Formats: sequence, structure tokens, C-alpha cells
Amino acid sequence: MSGIPKAPLYLGLAGLIPFVWGALTYLNGDLNDWGRQTLGSRFVGPYVQLFYGSVILSFMSGVLWGFATKTSGSKAATCYALSVLPALWVFFKTGGGPVSTGINLMYGFAGLLILDAVFSYWRLTPVWWLRLRLLLTTIVLICLAVGVYL
Repeated sequence: MSGIPKAPLYLGLAGLIPFVWGALTYLNGDLNDWGRQTLGSRFVGPYVQLFYGSVILSFMSGVLWGFATKTSGSKAATCYALSVLPALWVFFKTGGGPVSTGINLMYGFAGLLILDAVFSYWRLTPVWWLRLRLLLTTIVLICLAVGVYL
């Protein structure tokens, strides 16, 4: 994508591997069997997506926290409060079974994109940030939808 530096783009795309792998192993029985035998059942299908998705959504709270450090006063307080929402979402909304966890992670990643847009609007992110997050979030949501809706 134009305007996104190569390193963040490549790292972001690499971060999608567990989501894409989970969707592929959900859709392809042979790949699922190979993955289960080689890696274990926790690392195939929606299970790898749900665990990894929880980790990444929580990690993104830290990223937003870092952006919050770029401002001060009441805006900083607002940003710090907003930055913990993804981690709190994971804590309170996952663990109720694979389908509800998958749906709640989808809502969590969509909500994170809204927070990314707010932080971008406030000019606390790099100029390319929202374009990258839109691309990554779209792929994450499609991959999670495979495990939830198919």
C-alpha cells in the first residue's frame, strides 16, 4: 500500500499469519490434520485465532498507550483511558466458548479500528497508521468470520 513504510507493512502482514493459518486450517481438512499432527490441536482452526487474537488485541492497548504519551492534559487522560479498552474487552468478553469468543474478538478488532481512527484524527499516530490498520483489521475480521460463521 502506498505511503506505508515497508517495515511496518511487512511486520503487520507477518502478524496476520496465525489468523490466515487458522482460517485455512478450518477450511481445509487435510491441512487441519497435518497441523494438528505437527503442531497440536491448539494451533489449528479457530483455536489459534482466538488465542492469538486475544494476545494481539491486548497488545494493541499498549500501542495506543504509547500514542497517548504524545499528548498532555485532559486529552492525554482521555487517551490513556481509551487505550486500556481493548485489553479490558479481551478480559471481560472472551472465554465463553469459541463462537462467542470469536464474535467478541471481531467486535473488539472493529472497536480498535475506531480507536485507531480517533487517535489518528488527533494526530497522535504516524500518517500511514490508519491505512495499515484498515488493511490488517479487514483481513483479521475475514479470518475470524471463517471460524465463527462457516
